[in-house]
Amino acid sequence: MANLKEIRNRISSVSSTMQITSAMKMVSAAKLKKAQDAITGMRPYSDKLTELLQGLSATLDADSESKYSEQRELKKVLIVAITSNRGLAGAFNSNIIKEVNLLTSEKYANQEVSYVAIGKKANDAFKKTNRVIANESDVYDDLTFENVAVIAESLMEKFVEGEFDRIEIVYNKFKNAATQIVTTEQFLPIVPIEGDVSNETFYIFEPSQEEIIEQLIPKSLKTQLYGGIRDSFASEHGARMTAMHKATDNATELRDQLKLTYNKARQAAITNEILEIVGGAEALNN
Repeated sequence: MANLKEIRNRISSVSSTMQITSAMKMVSAAKLKKAQDAITGMRPYSDKLTELLQGLSATLDADSESKYSEQRELKKVLIVAITSNRGLAGAFNSNIIKEVNLLTSEKYANQEVSYVAIGKKANDAFKKTNRVIANESDVYDDLTFENVAVIAESLMEKFVEGEFDRIEIVYNKFKNAATQIVTTEQFLPIVPIEGDVSNETFYIFEPSQEEIIEQLIPKSLKTQLYGGIRDSFASEHGARMTAMHKATDNATELRDQLKLTYNKARQAAITNEILEIVGGAEALNN
């Protein structure tokens, strides 16, 4: 039977861990609510912007190709890996790292692949490969559209100047607190519109339709990256809340088992003491 002092120490240790995980769960739940509200508020704008861009693009001539939609021979690929700065979120970060490694080794096995890390966990995972060209983990210190727009502008510049032929974004898309979907989106070149999308309403454009599209595309790309980071931010807190909830439940179960073991050990010790006293008394009588 285990030593009583050792069991008491383990009970104390598990109880302390349980308090920490429970507190972390509540903190993540509060942050999740704010992050979820930010996504809900942004999505209608993002969807309408995409709808406008698609409607306008569909009516342009084939010769009016944007510099952001130029299709080139695929030689150099840039993958933007969006993770968190902290762990203790279950498989949240490892799923992104696994997906990026899969893209590198399979889809882009014959191309030169580089990474942009958004989140310390991505930077830590890939810095040994010498493929990380930028670490943008500081964006989480002040997650605003303006700060993300700077990163998006840098990515657009790299594509336009021919440094990379394709840029992909890998992130966790928020579905609910318990579910995050690993998502890979092509950032550049802009994915051609599938099907017959026509502008059913007639507009008089001022300035020209081409100029409007040239202004909308950068805004749409910035919004796409901001939405991906925002989704990932909400997913992180959802994953951490779920992980800490499970950890708290497991700690509670372990504590109860240890208490049962402690009570059994204590009862056994008391029984042994009584038997020794009774045995000693009988020996004196004889």
